[in-house]
Amino acid sequence: MTHDTTSTTGTTRDRQLAVVTGASSGIGLELARQFVDHHFDVIVAAEDAEIAVAAAVLRAESAGAVTPIQVDLRRPDGVEELYAAIKADGRPLAAIALNAGHGQGGAFVDNDLEDELSIIDLNIISTVRLAKLVLRDMVARDEGRVLVTSSIASTMPGSFQAVYNASKSFLQSFTEALQNELKDTGVTLTSLMPGPTETDFFERADMADDTKVGTSKKDDPAQVARQGYDALMAGKSRLVGGGIKTKVQEAAGKAMPDKLKAAMHRQMAEPGSGD
Repeated sequence: MTHDTTSTTGTTRDRQLAVVTGASSGIGLELARQFVDHHFDVIVAAEDAEIAVAAAVLRAESAGAVTPIQVDLRRPDGVEELYAAIKADGRPLAAIALNAGHGQGGAFVDNDLEDELSIIDLNIISTVRLAKLVLRDMVARDEGRVLVTSSIASTMPGSFQAVYNASKSFLQSFTEALQNELKDTGVTLTSLMPGPTETDFFERADMADDTKVGTSKKDDPAQVARQGYDALMAGKSRLVGGGIKTKVQEAAGKAMPDKLKAAMHRQMAEPGSGD
């Protein structure tokens, strides 16, 4: 794990502390930007070395502190190391965006098992581990905000993206259950449900060039993050992020049987559908 605690001059300890995971690019980077733009000090975490670059960019835009932590959250000790860094700051954690995640396209029977298990480890298990730690602290002081990056993928069976969609369905159900459990506390949970967004997700998932969803026009991650931040601060339970096309897709999905949604997803995600 790599820590860089450099901050800009003028940082004050009366700023609130926020954490964003998966913050080296895409929606995570833009969520971190929302926090620094709203006068939070931020701890940003990701497994890749680009997290240091992202933090440097954010520092240039903020008078607050931005602390990058390079850590693999798929590992239990990685979650513990991030949590230790949060506790070492000394301030209560005001907000956290549990955003880290990745996917893998292709037929389930053809994909490498380790790639699929990696999705479960990062999207599901690391989120549960970190949520367990930070929520206990938030509930103890009866204050805090948690944003969970789910997806409209959580609402449909993910043909040719089976494990990824299932992981997002888990996160959606998990978040909604905790919302009910904690409804009488000062802790709020918000589910952010983006549609296809212009990030490196599809390239990393081997879906960028030969799937319909990979080659189609996508939502702006800055817009999605802004919507998610606003929903978090307003204490909303869920927000479908992105533009009109994504919101229409989510609304239409409510009326479709799962079998039809699986067929629709196949048309978007099956290898060769982008030809």
